[in-house]
Amino acid sequence: MEEVTLLILEWLGEQGVNAMIRVDAERVRDGRPPWTFAASGGPLSDGLRADGSSAGECMARALVRLREAGVAVPF
Repeated sequence: MEEVTLLILEWLGEQGVNAMIRVDAERVRDGRPPWTFAASGGPLSDGLRADGSSAGECMARALVRLREAGVAVPF
């Protein structure tokens, strides 16, 4: 999943979706899932967020949420 993360973000940008993935050091210290994906705009009527314990897990959850929202990510 990590191999295609940048391709997914670029594709989302081309669709008019603002998207990012980040790691939060404070959440690492607190033992919570530190990775967050957030997206809004374009074909998304509401913003969405997905969290995970790794970048791959976070993006896998994000893809599920995007598809549920009607965004057919081709990766």
